[in-house]
Amino acid sequence: MQEFFELGQIVNTFGIKGFVKIVPYTEDISRFEQLDKVFLVKNNNKTEYEIEDVKYHKNFVLIKFKNVNTAQDAEALRNYYIQVKRETLGEPEEGTYYIADLLGLEVYSDDGKFLGILDDIYNTGSNDIYVVKEKNGKQILLPAISDVIKEINITDKKILVHLINGL
Repeated sequence: MQEFFELGQIVNTFGIKGFVKIVPYTEDISRFEQLDKVFLVKNNNKTEYEIEDVKYHKNFVLIKFKNVNTAQDAEALRNYYIQVKRETLGEPEEGTYYIADLLGLEVYSDDGKFLGILDDIYNTGSNDIYVVKEKNGKQILLPAISDVIKEINITDKKILVHLINGL
């Protein structure tokens, strides 16, 4: 299992007091309020920063880190990625999964046929789309709805799906 999760990327500064503007990679941006510390990562360098304040502006998360007090200090953090340790987030609720845990799982149809490997997941708003890469490199797009996704088994690294007409 993946030890660190990426929650976003610093894309700019905000104001003159050292806030950074973050594009969040999580559906629940309020999760940032529950964090005391995060890791900033760039070019294989990982440094822990303590969070002083969290605000929101449009679709961005604004964070003020301890000892980052000016726009110039914040500018130095541009393009860093925000990571947290897995245990900081806790386990997902029953029936929900971290994307990092799903990618790479083998996908089988309910008649036992191997379809491929889960390669990517797109969020369309109404439901996610699972991108399954076949052996020949082609892709199968599966809506992540209960009629299609029948079982996800993280332990066995398998997803069982039912191919409805048109898929």
